[in-house]
Amino acid sequence: MIKQISLDAWQTQHLLDLLQMGSEIAAKTDRAIILYRQTLEEDNGCYEEIVCTLTAGYVVEQIVTSGGMLVPSFRQQMIYPIADYPHTLLAKSKDRFLEVTCRLEEQLGHRTE
Repeated sequence: MIKQISLDAWQTQHLLDLLQMGSEIAAKTDRAIILYRQTLEEDNGCYEEIVCTLTAGYVVEQIVTSGGMLVPSFRQQMIYPIADYPHTLLAKSKDRFLEVTCRLEEQLGHRTE
């Protein structure tokens, strides 16, 4: 159990470091970095999805409804300080946590072997 706790601590710190680097890039370029997108529901060309982005200092999760004749709208928006997000994401989904970590490593050109 002690090894698992240490691994979780390392993973959350690693993701935090990646988020901080990405946040600095987002601030310099004035462009958010997409961490992930997940379609929740799709019907007749309309869909609802979660779009998670990294901005300068924050991670923003938005539930967006759009497509077809619908005007895009935000049904829900959650904003997390970067320091809080790794723990929040790990509690939600370990698979999503690893997906976000890998995506950031690829986008930032940062790999740990």
